Amino acid sequence: MLLPVNVTLGVVLAVLLVVAVAVVALARLGHARAVAVAGLRAAVQLTAVSYLIGWVVSAVSWLLCFLLLMFTVATRTAGRRITKNRTWWWAAVPIAAGVVPVVGLLLLTGLVPPRGLALIPVAGILIGGALTATVLGGRRALDELETRRGEVEAGLALGLPARDARMEVARPAASDALLPGLDQTRTVGLVTLPGAFVGMLLGGASPVQAGAVQLFVLVALLAVQAAACAVVLELVACGRMHRVPLTPAEGE
Repeated sequence: MLLPVNVTLGVVLAVLLVVAVAVVALARLGHARAVAVAGLRAAVQLTAVSYLIGWVVSAVSWLLCFLLLMFTVATRTAGRRITKNRTWWWAAVPIAAGVVPVVGLLLLTGLVPPRGLALIPVAGILIGGALTATVLGGRRALDELETRRGEVEAGLALGLPARDARMEVARPAASDALLPGLDQTRTVGLVTLPGAFVGMLLGGASPVQAGAVQLFVLVALLAVQAAACAVVLELVACGRMHRVPLTPAEGE
């Protein structure tokens, strides 16, 4: 049974968004405006995509343009979350490193056909997973380097290369980016029934088919997020992504 698209659905969504904003504001979590804007943007963007999806899947050129748009938005979103300076664009590298090989493998093996209705949802899920891992890994690594800057300088004083000194401090923190994906995979079916599984069931697929698709999504996400996390950590350790200019001793 699918959700009816009517006034009742609109009212419920509006109430839920207001509740989310109110809770964040009352708890002084500092993101009340961001929650409101995110909810409104999601409504506008999904409405637009719902009407445009038919055009997107009708031709390869439109499909490629839409995939490029998804990648570009993910890159800017991740990059600007990590840093506000010009190095934000390096976020494209970990996202591409995670998504491109996995999507290429799925296309080459025929598991995902090169058609819009199949490729766009899969690519969207994988790009979203890479975005999350890149943001979490990059932010945690840079936060740790700022907090423990003295340890980095001590490593440099002991003769460690700048990349190695930063890596020793940033690696444990950046690895936390893998925890959401790991927890979701470990608890699937016991704690949560993710969207792909529920969507397949609502679409009329058997539980076995739905389970196979969800397993495929989760394992693919693990691969994508692992690659994205490793690459963004390397970029931070090498000084490609940073928040403050590096000193001559640290090198760039």
